[in-house]
Amino acid sequence: MNLPFFIARRYLFARKSHNVINIISAISAIGMAIGTAALIIILSIYNGFDSLVKSMLSNVEPDLLITPATGKTFVPQGDTYDWIYGQESVLNMCCVLEENVFINYDGHQGLAVAKGVDEIYEQESPVRNHLREGTFTLHRGDVPLACVGAGLAYEMGISPRFVAPIEIYYPSRTRNISLSNPAASLESVNVYPSSIFNINNEIDSKYIILPIEAMQELLEYEGDVVSGVEIRLAGGYPRSELKRLQKEISSRLGDDFKVSDRFQQNESLYRMMKYEKLSIYMILIFIIIIIAFNIFGSLSMLIIEKRGDIQTLRSMGAQDRLLKNVFVLEGWMISLLGLAAGLVLGIAFSLIQQHFGLIKMPGNFIVQAYPVILSWKDILATAAGVAIVGYLIALLPVASFYRKEKRQTYTDSGSL
Repeated sequence: MNLPFFIARRYLFARKSHNVINIISAISAIGMAIGTAALIIILSIYNGFDSLVKSMLSNVEPDLLITPATGKTFVPQGDTYDWIYGQESVLNMCCVLEENVFINYDGHQGLAVAKGVDEIYEQESPVRNHLREGTFTLHRGDVPLACVGAGLAYEMGISPRFVAPIEIYYPSRTRNISLSNPAASLESVNVYPSSIFNINNEIDSKYIILPIEAMQELLEYEGDVVSGVEIRLAGGYPRSELKRLQKEISSRLGDDFKVSDRFQQNESLYRMMKYEKLSIYMILIFIIIIIAFNIFGSLSMLIIEKRGDIQTLRSMGAQDRLLKNVFVLEGWMISLLGLAAGLVLGIAFSLIQQHFGLIKMPGNFIVQAYPVILSWKDILATAAGVAIVGYLIALLPVASFYRKEKRQTYTDSGSL
């Protein structure tokens, strides 16, 4: 048996002469358990909200987006698009034409992002699953309709129940700007609101979806001019299939086009979400470091109490390295006991919340209970972080004691 571990285990569970050492050790283990459980639970809740945000963005952002490398628009033609249609993993492919516009509705003016979409988008878009009001349709005979974000609709007073049209304006590409009559330099189209969608605040506050032919008329484009081609994959395919398609499409289209996945389409947002999770982890680890200083106190007191045992072991031939390992293991085992208990509590709570949703969300939110997703990566990162903190904290009182002992020995020898 490993002698330092055997002695450390005996010290850990043996009754001390000073009961306060037992109390501080117990408080240290409980604190480490609470900190570990909190780390697991908070990271799991963050995973839930992270997944929720990504799922909401997936209703607007396609799996792959083809855009021109230079300029704003292009005409999607060639064998590559026929090849994309022929892939089993591709659910649909639709053309979009997007631009910042000025809108007017019943005396209310504002800016918006107008997204013109084709019939495939109209028929198969997941936006229809997030309607607050109305029916997701962009045509009533020859009359163009629009689906408006909830935030923009609230700001502009837009409702499908009203008969007033949404007037959309954009500077003409073919006429010179007239200082005497600026309105003559604007192109405009009228669309009627058919529905209100609710995905998230950022999207809801600026987007209006309308037929692509209305956008082409507004921007004075002739033919099948688009700003992007959106590709959505069928469910059940691994991420490797997405990467394969992205690489193959990029190779076929060449350097004149960019093929972006969801991360690349909104790189700043997804990177910020990763940094936020890392920040949460670092803050909670710092709290665990503060909690772990209780171990420093209890271990320092234990070393003082066991000075007689230290001298006895030395007289029996024990080296300082062995004695140091005994007390380091003693302190580390306190943190590991807390770590084990915290992992059990954190994992159990996260699994219960993930499957049963016992704690409900306050207010009128899109989900009823706090979303929780337990990740094995988070469990491993938590276990590694807490174990390393516990080990480093256990080193401090041992190093401090032996440094003082050496100084005392040097002082005694000097006085002689």
